[in-house]
Amino acid sequence: MTMSHPSLHPQHRTLLTLMVLCAALATITSEAGLLHWHWLFKPLTMVIAIVLVATSAYPISARGQFDSKSWWLLGAALVGSLAGDAFLMVEGFFIPGLVSFLLAHIAYIVLFRQGVAWLPRPGALAATLSVGGAMYAYLWQGGLPAELRIPVAVYVTAIALMAAQALGRASVLGDRAARQVALGACFFMLSDSLLATNRFVQPLPLAQVGVLATYYAAQAFIVHGMVAGLRRPQHTSV
Repeated sequence: MTMSHPSLHPQHRTLLTLMVLCAALATITSEAGLLHWHWLFKPLTMVIAIVLVATSAYPISARGQFDSKSWWLLGAALVGSLAGDAFLMVEGFFIPGLVSFLLAHIAYIVLFRQGVAWLPRPGALAATLSVGGAMYAYLWQGGLPAELRIPVAVYVTAIALMAAQALGRASVLGDRAARQVALGACFFMLSDSLLATNRFVQPLPLAQVGVLATYYAAQAFIVHGMVAGLRRPQHTSV
């Protein structure tokens, strides 16, 4: 996963590299069954992401060029993701984990709205809702428990809206940073599809590698793209 952008300070590129390295270790330790190490590296990955965002925002704030709403929304999405990661590591905490990621996606939806209209590309919305609907039907037929059907339906709708907003934003803005964010949103949908299939339909080979690799690719692309975009002097929010 190679990501470089001239607007990232060397310190922030180092933190991004540490985030990716930590993500790789979280993935490897999960697949290898090294649970104590996995319990360290999985939350640490998102902690590094939060530190990256905070240290990227601070100097801009000091100069008075601070889009505080966007930075806080990005931080809130990462905190929600961190909570979701922690809950999903504990048996019996699937619903709290689902709710945490739902809140993270809501924060991402509002974040991706900054500077563009709501869902500016109807085709993108139709595509993500179609993918989400097909995945939900697959889970239903595969044995999704009755008590999870409504929560999962709400979650699938939210992540489809998140991806559609990111894709529409990339189409409107047309820059590399926005396209990275949109790619990350698509990786998020793929990761959740793999996780749900493995959990509710059938075990997948190397499931943890697939789920975590796509999840961390999603977060890394979103964080990198958003930080690069928000650090540009010409960035504005509406």
